[in-house]
Amino acid sequence: MPNTIVSSKLEEINEKVINGERISDEDVDILFKSTDLVTLGKMADAVRNRIHQNSKTVTYIVDRNINYTNVCVAYCDFCAFYRPPKHSEGYVLSKDALAKKIVELKEIGGIQILLQGGHNPDLKLEWYEDLLFWIKHNFDIHIHGFSPPEIVHFAKLNRLPVSEVLTRLKKAGLDSLPGGGAEILGNQIRKELARNRASADEWIDVMRAWHKLGGKSSSTMVIGHIESIKDRIEHLNRLRQIQDETGGFTAFILWTMQTTNTGLKHIPTLGSYEYLKTLAISRIYLDNIENFQSSWVTQGMQIGQIALKFGCNDMGSVMMEENVVSSAGTTFRTSEKELRQLITECGYIPKKRNYYYKVIE
Repeated sequence: MPNTIVSSKLEEINEKVINGERISDEDVDILFKSTDLVTLGKMADAVRNRIHQNSKTVTYIVDRNINYTNVCVAYCDFCAFYRPPKHSEGYVLSKDALAKKIVELKEIGGIQILLQGGHNPDLKLEWYEDLLFWIKHNFDIHIHGFSPPEIVHFAKLNRLPVSEVLTRLKKAGLDSLPGGGAEILGNQIRKELARNRASADEWIDVMRAWHKLGGKSSSTMVIGHIESIKDRIEHLNRLRQIQDETGGFTAFILWTMQTTNTGLKHIPTLGSYEYLKTLAISRIYLDNIENFQSSWVTQGMQIGQIALKFGCNDMGSVMMEENVVSSAGTTFRTSEKELRQLITECGYIPKKRNYYYKVIE
C-alpha cells in the first residue's frame, strides 16, 4: 500500500482515536503499515490520557519473581531457564528457601510475589495447595501465581477440569493470575514455538474460567520470534474479545523475545523501534484494558521511560529477582529509588501501587 494512502488512512484513524471511537482490525493493519512512529506515539498517549483522565501519576509495584522449580517437560524453543527431569541442575525450592526470599522482599517494602515455575511432572496439585496455604499462613503477601500453561499442566497431570484446579488454588490462597505463557495466541504458531505447552484456546479458557470465579489477571504479548503482523493482530483481537466478555484483565504487558541463549538464537532480537510501534498500536486498539506496563526489563531504562509517552501508565515492578529473561541473555536491574527517579525525569509523579493498581502511598 503506497505511503500516501497509509498517511491518509492514518489521519482517519487518528480522528477516531480523538473522538474516543473503537478502531477495527483493518485500522490496526494500517497502523502496522505506517512508519510514522511519532504520530502513533501521540495517538497512544491520547488514549492513555483519556482513560486515566490526564493523570500525571505513573505507578509501580515492589515484588519478587520466585521460580519454585526449573524442572519442565514443555521443552520450549525460546526458553533457556528450564531443565529436563533428572537433570543435575534441576531444583524445587524448599519452604525454608522460599521463606528467606519472602522475608528479604518484605524488608525492602515488597508486597507481592510472582510465583511461577516449569511443568514439573513430579509435583501434584496437593503440593501447590499446601504451598499456597503455608505462604498465606506465614506471610501477609499477595500471591500472583501460575500462568495459564502451568494451570493446564496441573489439570492434565491431575486429570481434573481447569475450573476445579483454579477453584482449589484460589481457596488455598492464590490471589491473581499472571498473563505469562501467551506469547502469540494462535494455535499453529504455538505448535511451532512450544509444542508441549497450552494451546492458544487453552490459554484463553483458563483466563475465562479464572475471571468467572471473580479472579483478576494480567495479559501479555511477546513479539520478535516467528510471528507475522497478522498474528499480532489476531492476538490483540482475542485479548479485546475476552476483556469485553469478562473485564478480568487488570493490565497489558508487551515483551520482546530474548533469543540469545535459546533455540531461537538465529533470530535477531527486535529493536526498540518495533517495540515502541507495537506498544503504541496495542494501546490504541486495547481500549478496554485500563493499565499498560512499560517493559524496561527487556528494553532497558531509557526505552522504558519513552514507553511512558507511548501509552504506558505503569513502570511495572522493581523486580527484586528475575531469572527467565536473564537466562535468555538480557539483564536489566533497578531499585525503587532509581525507578522513582526515572518516572520523575519524565515529568510524572511516581506512586507505589498494589496488584489492583490502587495507590498505597
